[in-house]
This record gives sequence, structure tokens and C-alpha cells, in this order.
Amino acid sequence: MRNHKVFFGFSAICWLVIGFAELPRFSYAETSETLVEPEIRRTDRDHWAYRPIQRSAVSKLASDDRSRNPIDRFILKTINERQLIPQGQADRVTLIRRLSFGIRGLPPTAAEIEQFVSSPAPDAYQQLADRMLSSFHYGEHWGQHWLDLARFADTDGFEFDKERADAWKYRDWVIQALNDDMPYDRFVAFQLAGDELEPVNERARVATVFCLSGPDMPDINSQEQRRQNVLNELTGTVGSVLLGLQIGCAQCHDHKFDPISQADFYRLRAVFERAVHVTRNKSLNVLQEKEGQLTKSYLMIRGDWRRQGPEIQPGFPRIANPGNLPFTVDSSIKTSGRRTALADWITHPENPLTARVIVNRLWQYHFGTGLVPSTSDFGIGHSPSHPELLDWLALELIQNAWSLKHIHRVIVNSATYRQKSLAHGEVPQDPENTWLSYFSRRRLSGEAIRDAMLAASGSLSKELGGKGVHPPLPEALKATLIEGQWHVSERLADHYRRSIYLFARRNLPYPIFEAFDRPDGNASCARRLHSTTAPQSLLMLNSTLSLDAAQRLAGRLLSDHVTIGEQMFEDLLIKTFGRTPTEKEKGTLRQFHQNQTRFLLSDERGDRGLALPIPLPAGVDHHAAAALTDICLAVFNATEFMYVD
Repeated sequence: MRNHKVFFGFSAICWLVIGFAELPRFSYAETSETLVEPEIRRTDRDHWAYRPIQRSAVSKLASDDRSRNPIDRFILKTINERQLIPQGQADRVTLIRRLSFGIRGLPPTAAEIEQFVSSPAPDAYQQLADRMLSSFHYGEHWGQHWLDLARFADTDGFEFDKERADAWKYRDWVIQALNDDMPYDRFVAFQLAGDELEPVNERARVATVFCLSGPDMPDINSQEQRRQNVLNELTGTVGSVLLGLQIGCAQCHDHKFDPISQADFYRLRAVFERAVHVTRNKSLNVLQEKEGQLTKSYLMIRGDWRRQGPEIQPGFPRIANPGNLPFTVDSSIKTSGRRTALADWITHPENPLTARVIVNRLWQYHFGTGLVPSTSDFGIGHSPSHPELLDWLALELIQNAWSLKHIHRVIVNSATYRQKSLAHGEVPQDPENTWLSYFSRRRLSGEAIRDAMLAASGSLSKELGGKGVHPPLPEALKATLIEGQWHVSERLADHYRRSIYLFARRNLPYPIFEAFDRPDGNASCARRLHSTTAPQSLLMLNSTLSLDAAQRLAGRLLSDHVTIGEQMFEDLLIKTFGRTPTEKEKGTLRQFHQNQTRFLLSDERGDRGLALPIPLPAGVDHHAAAALTDICLAVFNATEFMYVD
């Protein structure tokens, strides 16, 4: 038996050694004083992500009664090939709720529902989409998606989690840029080199916070180590967010699978070296380059900042530069111009990655999964489900002045987006919905759930922008913070600001956001998890936030209706589900209210023991009013409230 153990142990070691011997495609000689890196092979260039973007003939095929724009022709081609049956169009009530949450992150109002459902105009849906895209709430909703990618927070993270006093300015810049439909190429350029593009424009400089939004440790003993860590994290983020390349994997060695060398990583990092400066105990803010500053860049052996290798010149990752565009700086720029050169290359129409990456992200946010499922990794092992459609969308973006709103408009107007979701219990032909033969039901984010509760209760503040606000926290949770790290905002209205304006602390996510899978900002998040856990139910049923929203919704209903009855229940479900209740649901609500009122009476609770509506109209029976609050709380906990079909 002992010999068997020795044999199997030796075999495992042999396989491990062989495996590691085969894994590194590239290697770097640590003792070399000159740069040595592998060539890019023709097979590397042949990977789908690095090929030139091409317009497919599929988009020009004749339309039929199932398609509304070129997107549908691509999707239907694949559905027909796989002998799947697409779903028909969803009803108008479903469509307006889907569109409202998809574009604005908020439920539609009763007036909007009535206007859309009753409109005889053949283009009523297109008009609705245009109105929502022009809403300021569009930037607030889609801004959060970008902040996830930018690893945004109002604090540094780590032990002391120091506040970044001006971080909110970047959040507001993102929201405004999206609302203005700033061309995506310009949107990217400002975040890389706003200070070089418009030196006297403070807002342009604020955009560069994108590069420095990651976690930081201002009090670290070695400030040079801190600077190196910031540069490495920045470089990896730029690669993954803008190019869909996991270039950060090449910090210490050549990439194990993708054709990205360690030198490629440090070439890209060299672009930023002159613009990153650190000061002990001072949080990072914007990129800033000093005129005439000279800084040499080096490859760091094994990624160790104390071991300088060969000198490196700034440049582009070779595999992402099939046209071998030169790294050329504009001599008229007073600073090095390196970041402007990078921005020009990233947004160059010949760059095969940038447009593909962003349209794939938009697709993911609308459908739940991207055409390429790994939205920040276009490397080996990941392929698009509909490559021709991906390229069509990328070209559509470039040829329409890089307008993100144009791509949103094309996507949401497609028949593919307007399809029904599957009925409860229906077995899908395509379980993962890879081929988009139906619309995938999706749970709302924690931010959207909170905002929807506040909107339904009539308490959502419409105030825009400004410093992050601090709503109340449970005392037990607040006790885990260093003293003074969470001062509850004095103005009551601030407690009801939209979720994107809540102060974002890395070390303590707001409870409902943490429960519903918001990232902590310590790394770029390309796709949030969608877990189903017991704490979600406990929070929705028992938190002060949920109860307060339920009390305010009950108070709103009592203010609008004379009696607690069918009209009130209709109004309740319109405000929360976006639809009127069925007769069976009306009966259930009526019966529950009667039973709950009797229970509260029999329990002999005084007013302090009742969750009374806010405000409570005079002359209303307190026990009946508290029972209405309980109904509102139950509705907030319904699956239909937290999911979009």
C-alpha cells in the first residue's frame, strides 16, 4: 500500500511538472539586459477578436413579419438553423416595464402606462423608447454600469478606508456625459487624457479619475511601492474595460494563453507613468503630468518593483494592433502626449476591439448575457454566439458617430428584445437562451429595487448630483466602522436620493446593495452575480428601509383613496407591478386585509406596536391602516416586484 502511495504521489508530481512545463507559451530571460519577447504568429492574428470588423450580408436580407431591424435577421437566421421557435411579442404592460427598468432603472408611472397602453399610434413603442432615452434618469441608471467597470467608490479601501473628497465629481461627470450622449470615442478619450485634450477644462480633468478609481493605501510605508501598485492596477483595468484584454495577467510573466507578453503590459503601463504621482496620506484624484517631466520606464522582473529589467518605451499591445499603427505623440501638446496617443489608437476605427467590447457590454445589460459571455475577456477560449451580429453592431456604432443611445435604440426596437419571456413552468428549448428565442426574465439590482420602492411610495427625491449622501444604517452595522466614517445626512430628503448618489464606501456596502450582489469596488466588475439567498428575504421583510417604504406607500394610497378597497388595490399593483390585479388577486388582497386587521385588533397592540402609514390621514382606523402597510410590505417582497419579464 505504501508503494502505491509513493507511485501515485510521484505520478501526480510528474503530471504537475509536465503541465507547468507546457503552460507558458512565452518566456522572458530574467538575466537579459535587452528585451526578448515572442513574435505574434499568424494563428494568433486569426483569433476572432483580432480580425478586422466586417459588415455581414445577413443584415441586408429581406425582412419578414417576424423581424423589425437587422438584429432580428441575424437572430432569426440562427434560430431557424437550430430549429427553434421564437416567442411572439410581449404585451404592452410587460414592454413598458421592461423598457423603463432597462433604460432608466425605474418603474414606469401610472400615467406613462396609461398613455402607452391606450395609444393607437403605430410607432407608440418607438416614441416611448425615445422619451426614456432622453430622460435624465437614463444617465443615472447606465452610469452605475460604468461605475462598476471603473471600480468606483468614495473611499480608498483597506484598513482605514479614507474618504476621497472629490470622487463624486467623477460620478456626476459620467452621468452627464451619458445623458449628453457624448460619443463613446470621446467618452473614452477624456477618461484617459482629458487634461491633455482640454487643459483648461476642469471637468475634462475630472474624467481622468477613471484611471485612479481603484483601491489605494495612502499610508503605506513605501510610497514607491504604492505608486507601482497603482500603475499596475490602472494598466490592467484599461486593458480589460476598454479592450476586453486580460493584460493584467502579464504583469509578472508572459500571458499563459493569450498572445500578450510581459513587455506588452509594461509598454501600456509606460503610457501612464508620467501622470501618476503619490503623496503619503493623500488620496489619489486625477491624472496630472508636469511639463517637461522625464521618466524612464522599465519592465519589472517577475513583476517585482525592486527588480528593474530592460527599459521600455510606451506602445500598444501588439496583438491588438494588427495594422501596426505607430505610437505617435502630438508635439503641440505641452505634456508628453502619450495618453492622447493611446486614446487616439484605442478609438481608431481600425482597432478591432474597442467597438466590439462596448456594444457587447450594452447587449449584456439588456439581455443578461453578452454575445461574448466574458465581456471583459475576449481572449482564447471565448467566442461570440453571433459573431456577424457583434461586428454589425460594432460598425453601426462607429458609423453613427459612436452614439451609445443609437445602439440602445436599435437594440430595444428589435423584435428580439420585445419577445415574451417563458411562462411559469414552460420548459425552454434553449435552457441558457444562447440563441435568444425568448426574453430571459431577470432580477433587478439592489439599486433598482431600492429606487423602485421609493418611487412606488412617492418618496424618491428628484435632486441631481452632488456629494454622496448617508442614509441611516443599522446601529450594529455602523458600530463596525471607525468612528466618524458614517455621519447620517441631516436633511431627510437626502435619505431618499436615488441609489447612485449614496455614499459608496468600499469597506461597508449599503445593506440592500450588498445583499443583492453589488460589487465592492475593489476590482472592475464586468458582470454582477445574481444570487438568491436567505439574507435577501430577511432584509426585504425586516429592514427599516422596507418598512419605511411600505408605510409611505400605504400613506400615499390612503391620501388618494377614500376607502380601502378594490380601487386602492388596483392603484397599489399599478404602482408596484405596473398592472391591474386580477379578480382573484383582488379577493386575496381584500381577504388578507380583513384577516390582518382582525389579528392586529386581537393582539391588542397600541399605536407604538403598529406600522402606521406615513402620513396617516385623520379618521382612519389605525389597525386597518397598519394592515394596509403589511400588504404593501408583502407586495414589495413579491417576485413580480423584484423581477422583470
